[in-house]
Order: sequence, then structure tokens, then C-alpha cells
Amino acid sequence: MSESPVKRVGIVFSGGPAPGANAVISAAASAFVEDGREVVGFFHGFSNLQEYHPVSRRLLPDEHYRIFERRDFSGLRNARGVLIGTSRAAPGRGIRSFDELGHPEKSAKLRNVYKALVDLDIDALITIGGDGTLSTANFLHELQKRLPPKARRVRLVHLPKTIDNDYRGIDFTFGFFTAVDVLTKELLNLRADAIATGSYFVVETMGRKSGWVSYGVAIAGEANLVIAPEDMNGTLSDDNGRLSLDKLAAKIVDLIEHREKKGKHYGTVVLAEGLAELLPDEVLATLPQDQHGHISHGKLDLGKLVAKLVADLYSERFGLAKKVSGVQLGYESRCAPPHAFDVMLGSQLGVGAYRALVEEQLDGHMVSVSGQLDLRYVPFEALIDPQTRLASVRSIERGSDFHRLARFLETRTDEVLSWSPARRRE
Repeated sequence: MSESPVKRVGIVFSGGPAPGANAVISAAASAFVEDGREVVGFFHGFSNLQEYHPVSRRLLPDEHYRIFERRDFSGLRNARGVLIGTSRAAPGRGIRSFDELGHPEKSAKLRNVYKALVDLDIDALITIGGDGTLSTANFLHELQKRLPPKARRVRLVHLPKTIDNDYRGIDFTFGFFTAVDVLTKELLNLRADAIATGSYFVVETMGRKSGWVSYGVAIAGEANLVIAPEDMNGTLSDDNGRLSLDKLAAKIVDLIEHREKKGKHYGTVVLAEGLAELLPDEVLATLPQDQHGHISHGKLDLGKLVAKLVADLYSERFGLAKKVSGVQLGYESRCAPPHAFDVMLGSQLGVGAYRALVEEQLDGHMVSVSGQLDLRYVPFEALIDPQTRLASVRSIERGSDFHRLARFLETRTDEVLSWSPARRRE
């Protein structure tokens, strides 16, 4: 066993599932177990930890957590789902400043987590999750700085997880390539259907507030148009800078008209679900919300809404009927068999957690990978917004090569871009 004060490690997986989750968990756990250290996997994210009470709600093995053994890792790396389960419980939710860490009510669940970890003799906690989980890990890290000097400390290391790829501090997150691959195959099926029936599909993809998934699916799936929040400009916005559904529908009808003049009577359009966040305030107020006050994209179904507007506008403009169908894609990708790259990336992140805690003896860092799976360690403070004290999401940079790639490959209805070759794909 290498010299390190970390003898017992906890693992928490939080937020939505992501392909490659078990590669991360198994690689991290096996690295510690093979080095003679104990690993505790907590069931269903922070949901049990945050409700801990030393008398009435103690955490029990096999009910609230499991202690990993070597046999648990056999064949796990490519397994679907999440071995220890997950949840969206967020003990740091509602905290907006470090000063509030001293507030008895606002920090109560965070303190429960800390007390549970101490009660279980946990030396370090590995959190696997998105930006919300990173924020929680950082709050737990900061909470311990405010404890009495002799109080026990639990080290924190975070592993970035999201199929949306909207994460600062890492090039690509595990699960992203699997999600894009799965949804691309769905889009190509729809494209074949559109060709056979002379119709259009408006496909809404997951991705939260950014366009990474939608762009990846559109590029790989040969969509004729992709629109994400990063594409918002005057041609799509109303007088208040919000998304105009009428302008969006008009843009798609323009695309259909342009393609029909070229003899193409079919096509697919990809929309990022995050466009819904940009709708006018009066529209947002009427939309269904989830338990955390966020727009329920699944219930809104932006693809079907826009498809109907497009069909109506086409009929109004040309006096003809056009079949335009809306489809929502996303959930089918979250527990799909992981792409080989996601297995490799996830495995490296899992091993990186071991190396961060044991070899580097770090605390308050996120494990990242760049280049050819080269490990690096990013301090929490480099990822946290100094104003909100929350982790910020990463959008596609307008004008970046990735952004320009999608623009170049889609059907263009205007003049050739100055940076593109003369020949365009129709």
C-alpha cells in the first residue's frame, strides 16, 4: 500500500445516468481495492447521505451503501446503467454564497452529509456528476474549511459527468460520444423515412442549455439544419431578444423551399432542447416545470410544437400540405451500451481519482483528461463562478471550428461563407 492518509474512500454518483458510468466506478474502486484500501459505494447519489441522523437515520450496509470487493468489478466496465444508482438529490441546492454555509437551515443537508461520512470513517469522497454535483462538492469542501481546527476532514475529488458535454475544464465528458452515436442512428432512421415519404422531421435532442449534443447529432446524422441556443441572433429573436417561434418556423420553411427548388423534397432539422429556455417570459410562465423549478422539456416537446408551426406556415405560404413530424430524442441514450471511447475516458477518470488522492494527495480538485487521455487536476476554484459560487456550463463558442463545421455541412440558403469552399452540400 502506498503511503497516504486515505484508507477508506466513498463514491457518489449523482444526476442523470451516462454511458460509461460503470467504467468510472469500477476503475476508481478497483484501483483503491487493489492497493489495499476500502471503497464504499453510496446508493442513489446524495439521497441517503443528506438525510443522515446519528440516532434516527444511520446508514446501513447493503441498504444505503455497499463495500466493494474484487468480484464486483468483473465485466463491469462495459455494463449499462449505474451500479450504485443515482438521484438528483443536491444537498447544496439553495446555497448562493459561502456565508450561507454557516446558516443552520440552508446548510443542514450538507452538514448531514459531512456527519455521515465521518460516522462511516470515510477519509475521502469521490463525487461523479455534473455541474450541480461539482457545486455540491465544492460547498462541502468549503464547509470543512469553516470547521474547528481539530475537526476531521474528508478530502474531495470530483469526476465530471454529463452526456451534454457542457463542462468547463475538460475537452469531452464520458457518455457524450455514446449519446451522440445512439441519437445519430435514430436521426439516420428518420432521414431514411423522410426520403421514402417525401417529408420532414424536426428532431429535438437533449443537451440542457448548450448545443453540443444537437451539433454532434446533426453533423454525424447528416441533418439539413441544426439550431441551438448558441445560434440565437436577430434573425431568430423578437424585439426583446427572446426566441421567436414564428421566425424559427419561417427559417425552416425557407429551408424546405430552397431544397424543393433543388429537387429535394425531404429533410431533417435538429433543435437543441435548450432553445425552450429562450422563449419569451410570458410563454415560459405557462410551461410545465419539474420539482426543482426547471422547464420540463419532456412535457413541452419543442420538436412537435415547431413541427406544427412549420406545417401550418408552409400550407399558408404555398397552399399545399407538407408532412412535418416532431420527434424528441434523448432518454434512449442515457443507459445505452457505452462507446469504446467513453469506456476508455471513464476508466482514465476513475484511475485519475486514485492518483489524485493517493499519489498527488490532492483535495478540492476535479480530475480532467486532455490530449491522448493525459490526466490533469483542476482546483475547484478554477471552475466555480466567483459571483454565483456555482459551476458554470460551457457552450459552443460561436465562430469556433466546431461551430463552423456544422454550419458548413448543413444546407445553406444564403451565399457561400467566405471561409468555405465554393462547392456546398445540398
